[in-house]
Amino acid sequence: MKCPSCHADNKDTASNCKKCGSPMTAEPLYAPTKEWHLKTLSVIYGILIVVFFFLNWLLKPYMRHIPPDVTPWLHNGDGIHK
Repeated sequence: MKCPSCHADNKDTASNCKKCGSPMTAEPLYAPTKEWHLKTLSVIYGILIVVFFFLNWLLKPYMRHIPPDVTPWLHNGDGIHK
């Protein structure tokens, strides 16, 4: 295993470099922050909301109409929604 600092050869089980003494663990290349997670989730939710309303608009002619006598709790006596 090569040292990330000085590129000296070390054993695979070494925790520190035998030449320079630096730790053999490499720094992570990228660690997402809280802001990155919030931005990503907001973009995903935004896209889902837009897709929902687009599909609702697109499929509106194919939705079933439920007669008022099947759902009397949704209507008052004169046929107007509550």
